[in-house]
Amino acid sequence: MAAHTSEAALLVREDSHGVVTLRMNRPRQFNAISEAMLHALQQELHAIALDESVRCVVLAGAGPAFCAGHDLREMRARPTLAYYQALFSQCSRVMQSLQALPVPVIARVQGIATAAGCQLVASCDLAISTDTAQFAVSGIDVGLFCATPSVALSRNVSPKRAFDMLVTARFIDAATAVDWGLINAAVPEDRLDSAIAEKTARILAKSAVALRHGKSMFYRQRQMSLADAYAYASDVMARNMMEEDASAGIDAFLEKRPPPLHKPS
Repeated sequence: MAAHTSEAALLVREDSHGVVTLRMNRPRQFNAISEAMLHALQQELHAIALDESVRCVVLAGAGPAFCAGHDLREMRARPTLAYYQALFSQCSRVMQSLQALPVPVIARVQGIATAAGCQLVASCDLAISTDTAQFAVSGIDVGLFCATPSVALSRNVSPKRAFDMLVTARFIDAATAVDWGLINAAVPEDRLDSAIAEKTARILAKSAVALRHGKSMFYRQRQMSLADAYAYASDVMARNMMEEDASAGIDAFLEKRPPPLHKPS
């Protein structure tokens, strides 16, 4: 396993057999998202997008919490409209970069995921938390509607549930987050890493080419009309059929052989 840090250890990257773990590393601040943290995340996501050896990304937080949202102290130090517009645009680019990565991204959540921290969870493709984790978009408590987190949240849970969280600042527990579709699973704390490992192992066993075709298609088609989505998906599936992985996999199925293994680089 290789590891390195960026932006003065604000973000720690670990590489292990095709899985990259990005660990936010401000535990005393509950991994509050500073400008430097956003910059470090953007740099790593850009590098990962260009690295075909990466098969899966895990986004994690050091210490007792996953992420408590934006660094409010830093935000209040520069109270100008231009600064806030630039900050939230920078944050939005990071969130979109998570979705634009050609590989699955899994949020590893413990403690709390609030405001932009909840936005991070909703922006990942998959999410697994401890069964004691809690989630909220609680900016309204300090007079700030969580507008940018609402974009990701409302694309994960129903509009009425999202709006309820946004206007009441209510926390939901891990079981509710599973039920509402914000996360995939909640497990005891001592099983969190093994649950993440099980999920990444299943992903690594699949065709990287097919996953790259599929992730991009999955999000693009959601913004299309039904007819356009089918036309686009049909073209993607046809192109996927032309890939060697699909040919080998289908031939193995027809010949009743085990499917080919897809080992990470």
